[in-house]
Amino acid sequence: MTMQTGVQEGSVLKLNGTVHRQLPVAALIEQAILRKEAVLTANGALRATTGKYTGRSPKDKYIVDEPTVTDSIDWGPVNQPMKREVFERLYARVREYLHDREVFVFDGYAGANPSHRLPIRVITEYAWHNLFAHQLFIRPSEEELSDHTPSFTVISMPGFQAVPERDGTRSETFIIISFEHRVVLIGGTQYAGEMKKSIFSVMNYLLPERGVLPMHCSANVGHQGDVALFFGLSGTGKTTLSADPERCLIGDDEHGWSNTGIFNIEGGCYAKCIGLSKEKEPQIWNAIRFGSVLENVVLDDNRRPDYDDHSLTENTRAAYPIDHIPNAVIPGIAGHPNVILFLTADAFGVLPPISRLTPEQAMYHFLSGYTSKLAGTERGVTEPEATFSACFGAPFLPRPAREYAEMLGEKIARHQVRVYLVNTGWTGGPYGVGKRMNLAYTRSMVRAAINGRLEESTFSIDPIFKVAVPDTCPDVPSDILKPRSTWSDPEAYDRKARELVQRFQENFNRFKDIPESIRNAGPTIE
Repeated sequence: MTMQTGVQEGSVLKLNGTVHRQLPVAALIEQAILRKEAVLTANGALRATTGKYTGRSPKDKYIVDEPTVTDSIDWGPVNQPMKREVFERLYARVREYLHDREVFVFDGYAGANPSHRLPIRVITEYAWHNLFAHQLFIRPSEEELSDHTPSFTVISMPGFQAVPERDGTRSETFIIISFEHRVVLIGGTQYAGEMKKSIFSVMNYLLPERGVLPMHCSANVGHQGDVALFFGLSGTGKTTLSADPERCLIGDDEHGWSNTGIFNIEGGCYAKCIGLSKEKEPQIWNAIRFGSVLENVVLDDNRRPDYDDHSLTENTRAAYPIDHIPNAVIPGIAGHPNVILFLTADAFGVLPPISRLTPEQAMYHFLSGYTSKLAGTERGVTEPEATFSACFGAPFLPRPAREYAEMLGEKIARHQVRVYLVNTGWTGGPYGVGKRMNLAYTRSMVRAAINGRLEESTFSIDPIFKVAVPDTCPDVPSDILKPRSTWSDPEAYDRKARELVQRFQENFNRFKDIPESIRNAGPTIE
């Protein structure tokens, strides 16, 4: 679309500089290259680097403490409050910074279901950030664009840095959500993922009011209409395992579950690509082409991506529209799930590679959200760290975890969903001793869980974690199904398992008023 000047954004934000509104992909790529923000790679993707911020900065994220939301937010280290007057002063400074600046504007949606979608506007200082937004959010038709009125606006200005003693922030970086102003302010960081996750946080607040469960999960559907959900934190395998050539991809990271079924919140995928290979992940490999964005991926002298090089960060990323996956479901809408898989990257190396959960265990493990933060996904994380992230998405949940868990439990019961816990982390020992789970075996276990063949096996109850572990699984050696047998020193396994159980119990103590049936479904030390 042609450039504009003097554009009014509501009653509070005026754009007097040059405004590039709704530019097509090729034009955004041209702008990014002309402005020296990024370079074109040998496979046609656009590669940008993000400086010192190569992952999310959760300690710099705030929600404005406003009267309409103050009683609904789970305030604490994740949802840090910012006083209204402090935000107002900073917002005024951002508006001044924007006043006559050249910017890029994308209008689109979050939410594939028209009944629950959120019209959004993304205003960026960088052309490549606008390309990222164009590919990650849902793109409107010409007819929709003519009648598009944003309900939330994201303003991403990496060049604007906060002054902590003046602006009330922890550092020069800030990611701030104001539900009353219907705006997200991002400054001091070039990491594009902050835009995506901020809108997810907004949806995680708004959707429950409509009876819709927002979920940090990927989803795919079989040719018979059977739907599978994959919950997990970054790096646990959501994108990899849901991109299955035998099934159709609904989405790789964020979904809503309404009374009619599930829907993708996004219009694209944001895949970790460290160690990416065409042999192991052909769909993702082939999706990275013209129109895609590579973030912090090292290039060789011929501008070919080196996915094994982690010299910039372990958290190398690829962003691409979902239609780059050949069997994607567009629009991303499907029926109710048949199977749910909780993905955990167990750095202790003691959890079974797959196990079946009772409804009570499903609630316990959903509230616990045990996994490992993998290197690079957040600032300061340089190797896997055991962590508990409620609902497998605590960094993005404004409301108390119990609200989301109760909604999930009700839906699991109503639709008789089978639930499994899948360890995509380590086996044969903890991180540094054991090795990462074989991806081919994990794929076979996941497929068997989804198509029902896993249920043909007999199951044994793990004496420590209480979960039901299959004795056999098609195309998987039986000896790896029992994690204790993969350790050279079984007593070392027992010590490590007891250590993890203690962490489970200490973490779960923070949840109050939980039914005893759920509390007792967790692991114990006899």
